Amino acid sequence: MLGVIVFAHGSRDPLWRLPVERVAQQIAESDPAAAVSCGYLELCEPDIGTAAGALIARGATHVRVLPLFFGMGKHAREDLPVLMQELHQAHPGVRFEQLPAAGEDPRLTALLARIALETPA
Repeated sequence: MLGVIVFAHGSRDPLWRLPVERVAQQIAESDPAAAVSCGYLELCEPDIGTAAGALIARGATHVRVLPLFFGMGKHAREDLPVLMQELHQAHPGVRFEQLPAAGEDPRLTALLARIALETPA
């Protein structure tokens, strides 16, 4: 079973989480067979290890981590690979896959350009 962790930095502001949770909800609606969770680097729960454990408990054997970072800054480039290694070590029978940072995907940058140029309805 596929699991997906929507991974973001975290914030003390509870409203900050809403777009992250909407991404997770959209994934779950798009593929009801996938197990989906949010995971946060800091300031929010669950952390990535807890999120992964919950997905594995639900039967996930392949977990994709989608970093909701606009670019490959320090968190995506340095912190997340360390966390991914910890996940591999804690769950050796599970395949973990780190996806590129969301902002690195040309489909997202093209969508943002279209949004910027659209005339509001």
